[in-house]
Amino acid sequence: MPVLSQASIAFLQPRPGGAYVDCTVGAGGHARLILQRIGPHGRLLGIDRDETALEAARRLLAASTPAPVLRRGDFRDLVAIARAEGFDPAHGVLFDLGVSSLQLDDPERGFSFRGEGPLDMRMDRRGWLTADRVVNRMPERELAQLIRTLGQERWAARIARFIVDRRPLRTTRDLAEAVAAAIPRRAWPRDLHPATRTFQAIRMHVNDELPSLEEGLRGAVDILAGGGRLVVISFHSLEDGTVKRLFERESRTCVCPPGQPVCTCGHRPRLRVLTRRPLRPSPEEIASNPRSRSARLRAAERI
Repeated sequence: MPVLSQASIAFLQPRPGGAYVDCTVGAGGHARLILQRIGPHGRLLGIDRDETALEAARRLLAASTPAPVLRRGDFRDLVAIARAEGFDPAHGVLFDLGVSSLQLDDPERGFSFRGEGPLDMRMDRRGWLTADRVVNRMPERELAQLIRTLGQERWAARIARFIVDRRPLRTTRDLAEAVAAAIPRRAWPRDLHPATRTFQAIRMHVNDELPSLEEGLRGAVDILAGGGRLVVISFHSLEDGTVKRLFERESRTCVCPPGQPVCTCGHRPRLRVLTRRPLRPSPEEIASNPRSRSARLRAAERI
């Protein structure tokens, strides 16, 4: 079930005959909604780093007209893939960030603490870095810094110490139990599993998510046609902050350091921000799709 589907389509404004890029095609939920609106003469490029997700999208969209172009790649590959496939310029670009249900629900992928699986967490299983390498080989101080920064976890130092003391950890359950033991029971979040932030931090590090996102967003602005829309759905504050900063920078007339008396940057705004504040899912959507509860949508238009 795609998150914020109605809002994302409303801001993206897919029109008949247009060219659109879904940078996180996943199982194809948003892509199907776009294809329904662009008509037989429109074009859709779907990109995902996860081959399993691409196979799911191929199955879901097999009978679609037009047939989407599906390619495996990272956000960093956006410009190269778009240009190779004839999607530069594009009339709209969509990012739906975070982990897909396909990944979370498969214990063998190692993304979730709800089942027992290997410490993997790679979105692209061709990559060399796994959660196992992070958990069992990273020095304690670096591990604590990672969990503190990417997980925004106040108990990071204690968690890192418990992980190191229990090495080697073999499964997601081993990791979840180490984190739960490190955090005093009175400090457990009421609405989150105590290992949530630690799993998030390790996953983001394994997949180099924030640097990749920033590069992908810049690439999206580069390929957008005038009047084209950029829509981003994020799931935590670090992702949302990355999107917000890029939108702010690309909508300003000057990006010189504060206090500089004369503008020397020559910067020209390329975006008009459409969402002053991030749009959140309604209580009804959260009730029907609990994984949408932390979603935030921001949108901008290419000038």
